[in-house]
Amino acid sequence: MRIFSRFPVARLSPYIDRFWGWESGEGETVPLPTVLPGTGAEVFFHYRTPFAQSEGGKLFSLPATHLLCIRRRPMQLAAMEGLGFIAVRFRAGALHHFTQLPGNELIDQQPRAQDLWGTPGKRLADEVTGARSHDERVALLQSFLLEQLEARAFDAIVSAAATVLYRHCDTLSIDQLAARFHLGKRQLERRFLQATGLTPVEVRRLGRFQKTARTLLLDPSATSADAALAHGYYDQSHFIREFQSLTALSPLAYLSQARLKTHFYNTPRPASATIHGTLSSSPRA
Repeated sequence: MRIFSRFPVARLSPYIDRFWGWESGEGETVPLPTVLPGTGAEVFFHYRTPFAQSEGGKLFSLPATHLLCIRRRPMQLAAMEGLGFIAVRFRAGALHHFTQLPGNELIDQQPRAQDLWGTPGKRLADEVTGARSHDERVALLQSFLLEQLEARAFDAIVSAAATVLYRHCDTLSIDQLAARFHLGKRQLERRFLQATGLTPVEVRRLGRFQKTARTLLLDPSATSADAALAHGYYDQSHFIREFQSLTALSPLAYLSQARLKTHFYNTPRPASATIHGTLSSSPRA
C-alpha cells in the first residue's frame, strides 16, 4: 500500500496538520481501523471506493467525500479493497475557521463537502476526486481552504485556547486556561461550545484519551499504566474506566484487535516536508 503525506503552506499550518492519503495495491484488502473517540476532524476525498461503516452487523457506505469530526463514540470501518483517498487533517479546534456549520451539528456526523461548503464544496469534491495526481489534489485543496480562511470570521481566542488545551491536556486545568486568556470560566465555556460544540472539559477529556491511545498504538513497548500516567490520568484504573466508558471495551481487548489492523495515527513530522512509502503488510499511518 502506498502512503502519501504533504504539509500545508505557512498560512494554513496553524490550522491544518497535513494532507495525507492511502492507496491500496491491486487485489489488496486493507483492514481498516475502529476510529476512536477524539478531538480530530478530517475531510476524506475518495477517488476510489469510499469507506464503509460497520454497525449492528450491517455495512453502510459513506459518501465519496465526507468529514469525520469530533467523536464521542467509536466508529468501526470495514476492511476493503480498492482503497484510494486524500484527507485534510485539521488541528484541534481549527475546523470552525473553514465552515459556518455549528460545531454541535458536526459531532459524530459524516457530512459531505457540499454540506460543509455548499455548491463550491461539491465542485471541489468533483475536482479533487477527478485529479490525476496527489500534487494536483493538494494544490486544489490548499487554494480552496485559503479562500475559506480569508472569507470567514472566527474566534481566535478559542483557536489558541484549544491548541494550548490539546497540547497540555495532561496538566492544565480549565481555571488555568481561562486565566491564561483573561476570560471567566463560564465565558470560555460558552465560546468553546459555540465554536466547537464541546466544552473545554470535554476537549481535555477527549484529547487526553486520544493521545494515550495513540501512544499505545505507536509504541508497542508502552504499557497502559505508563501511557495513562504520562497523559494525566490518576492511575491505570482511571484510564481503564475511561476507555470502557468511551468505547465499551477494555484497553487490552481493543489493542489486541487494533494491532492487527491499520490506524490513522501519524507519527510526528519528519525534517522533510514530504513522505512517500510503500508497506507490504500491516500498513500503518
